[in-house]
Amino acid sequence: MAGQLDGKVAFVTGAATGIGAVCARRFAREGAIVACTSRPQDPYQEVVDGIVAAGGRAIGIPLDVTNPESAQEVTDRVIKEFGAIHILLNNAGITDDQLIMRMKPESWRRVLSVNLDGAYNVTHAIVRHMIKQREGRIVSISSVIGMMGNAGQANYAASKAGLIGFTKSLARELGSRNITVNAIAPGYIQTPMTEKLSEQQRQALIENLAIQRLGTPDDIAEAVLFLIGPGSTYITGTVLNVSGGLYM
Repeated sequence: MAGQLDGKVAFVTGAATGIGAVCARRFAREGAIVACTSRPQDPYQEVVDGIVAAGGRAIGIPLDVTNPESAQEVTDRVIKEFGAIHILLNNAGITDDQLIMRMKPESWRRVLSVNLDGAYNVTHAIVRHMIKQREGRIVSISSVIGMMGNAGQANYAASKAGLIGFTKSLARELGSRNITVNAIAPGYIQTPMTEKLSEQQRQALIENLAIQRLGTPDDIAEAVLFLIGPGSTYITGTVLNVSGGLYM
């Protein structure tokens, strides 16, 4: 049975773990060739090996999204090898939480550099090619924290809110070229970030949800798949809230 992404090339940042890894595997199951990128020290090759073992096609490439030259080099390599990039998932992200009165300038800059500048660097490197081929699907992983704010996360919230503005602006720029640009706003998802929480903290979070469980990376992957699939060609500039009712 043909997959809905047959013949497509997908570029995923932060593909080593969590949402990025699950999305990469899901794209491959739907027939896409997947370029799995992440920091050199991250286990992205394990994701690639798993995709290949399951009969899919993928390559792993180290990428520091904060470095625009690296973003361009990696993009050029993928296009040279596969001839196109049809799908971009801007997923790479970090947290460095602290109340603003204690937040050091380097913590602010580091989070903005990875979460927001990183999305710009990779998108800037890829979008010219998408314009030439007159086809593209760009999805960025924002957060409901970027919509509602959260104490101790001013840097993270600012970066994720920035992604929303970035998404809406690009949607207006690129729609005439058959390129859709959307964002996903996850709530609390079971990832290495949330694994650091105590059981008491976890239960306190769940009590604030309409659907009383933490989300899973699969929940986010299915939402991303919808936005890059054939059923969403008339959806652009939207922010899909996937938070179990944390934010309404």
